[in-house]
Amino acid sequence: MEQQQATAPPSEPPGPLDPELAEAALTEHYRHLVRLGYVVLPPDLGRTRRVLTAHALAQRALPRGATDAAEPAATRSAGLPGQRGARGAADGYPPLRLRVLRAALDAARPRRRWELPPRAALPPLLPQVWGLRLAPRSDGPAALALEQTLASLSGPGRAAFALRDLDGLDGPALRRVLADAGVADAAAAVAEADGVPRADRADRPRLDSPEFDPCALRARPTDLARRRQHGRAALAAAAALAVCAVLLGLPGDGWGPDGAAAPTYARNPAADAALDPNRLTRAEPDAWRTASRRDFATWPARGDRLGDRELLRRALAVWARPGGSVRVAATPGTLPGPPAGPPQLLFAGTVDQAAVVLFHDGLRVVRYAEARSGDGGGALLDLGRADAADQASATALVLGRVGGTVRYLTAPWVRSVAVRDLLAPQEAARPVTRGADGVTAPVRSPVQARECTSWPALQLGPHLATDLGELVPARLTYGPPGAGTDATGAQALRDLARTACHLPELRGAGVRDVNAWQFASQVLPEAAGSAAWVCTRAETWRGTGARTLAQLQLPARRPDAPGTVAARSKDSAACGPRAPHVLSGVLWKSPAGQWYVLAAGDSEVTSITLSGGMTGSAPGNLLALPTKPGTRPDLSATLASGERLTALR
Repeated sequence: MEQQQATAPPSEPPGPLDPELAEAALTEHYRHLVRLGYVVLPPDLGRTRRVLTAHALAQRALPRGATDAAEPAATRSAGLPGQRGARGAADGYPPLRLRVLRAALDAARPRRRWELPPRAALPPLLPQVWGLRLAPRSDGPAALALEQTLASLSGPGRAAFALRDLDGLDGPALRRVLADAGVADAAAAVAEADGVPRADRADRPRLDSPEFDPCALRARPTDLARRRQHGRAALAAAAALAVCAVLLGLPGDGWGPDGAAAPTYARNPAADAALDPNRLTRAEPDAWRTASRRDFATWPARGDRLGDRELLRRALAVWARPGGSVRVAATPGTLPGPPAGPPQLLFAGTVDQAAVVLFHDGLRVVRYAEARSGDGGGALLDLGRADAADQASATALVLGRVGGTVRYLTAPWVRSVAVRDLLAPQEAARPVTRGADGVTAPVRSPVQARECTSWPALQLGPHLATDLGELVPARLTYGPPGAGTDATGAQALRDLARTACHLPELRGAGVRDVNAWQFASQVLPEAAGSAAWVCTRAETWRGTGARTLAQLQLPARRPDAPGTVAARSKDSAACGPRAPHVLSGVLWKSPAGQWYVLAAGDSEVTSITLSGGMTGSAPGNLLALPTKPGTRPDLSATLASGERLTALR
């Protein structure tokens, strides 16, 4: 058992501390400093944590510098420095004690939710003991009672009690040391400690007894079953990390840096085959001439970088694992992820200032673009649906967009390329030059235009298509549902001129084709001229999400004046191959100021009926009845088959 100090260490801290004297003082009073920190530390840390933390506080109390000049003035103000070479190791004890007290009190100080825990409240890095529980001996009930009493005191109260019981301080000396340690109300701390009976006045152990000695410890094992479970889990995690590290470090045959791709997490033969540039499929140059059908699968591989294996490898890697610097765009309904097998290469070459690669995997068309230098920085990845494409819809693909213009790669069966302005139906189409590899010259795109002053459309042989911001331009057709033909006739161009400014509503919707159909022509009341009823339907590659627009094209001075929208609908079968009928109506104000309900249906409509806000009917597929402003009647019609038809909404 450790005996009580015959002479307590000095209570007044001296001036600057020599490191040799500090080390000597720490060695001589180490057990005393550890015991002091153990008593002051908060009891909720647990006995093992308190033991290890107390040792850490005592070891960290040793000054780092050549002198203890970093100590606050309050530490050095009590007492004059003694003559150098005349102090013993005990002269270095007060600064060390002050450091231990400050750290222990800081750990015991209550904190708000947003405050970080102090260093002393965290598990110490050193010392550490694994697999054992350490605690001082606590055999007697008196020691347990004192432990519970100390737990009820505040941190400053425990510090005052420890200084009084261990160092024999009392009165002004005790309050001065507490104040130097950072206790705001030293008198209150002393009063709290005085509430605990002294050892000489009660039958209780002193703090310097073995029950409170953190250097004489009792060791017990931790939960062995749980430790074994944790050990097995840690071993399995370490093995998994090792396997992942080995897999990530495998170079493979011909694999190199993946540019903007994300890290590889797993490798398997199927994935390697799909991402190996040597296994890309390529159609024969003349396959489109002899194939039973013409689509993207019969496009030959073109471009000036077909042999650039590094470019192809980066494109495949980014397709499979786009990293954070890759801008990815996909049309609605397009599945992300790598190809199921080696895709078909359509193009690899330099387009303006970018290196571009086009792939086709039977379901999707994928465009990869990076800087021409191939520095491995950011990249672009566009994915679009292209399943069930045919000769009319697989005529061109977008290669790149620069400054409001777009370049296309045309199908090998396209004999001529021209551009026409849909808002100027009377003007002829202007030819567009293209290279031997099928790449067109830059063509102005309507996608980025802020105002609808023109709408360039691409005429690819007999087919007309327009850019709607996707990889595959949308085909434009004209005629009844299911029987539309290429919109290159005079009537089709006139109706499209008044429909084109409504096309921006279809950007980014995955549109495959847009069909316009003039389903009725109506003579307006009061000899105001003749108007056309046009239904425009946009079909998507995914088959759902079709959009239908009904408009009334009133007489206008300009051929490109937009029609009046009567109804918009999404996911409606009306005006499509499955429901080739349409009924629509609108309120119209005549030049004389009279309001009318105008309604029209397709040629299969035999009568139109109004209900709700007003009643009325008319035989045939046209209706024009006077009304009041603000009227909102319900429209219905009867077909020649006897079926009822509701208005498009």
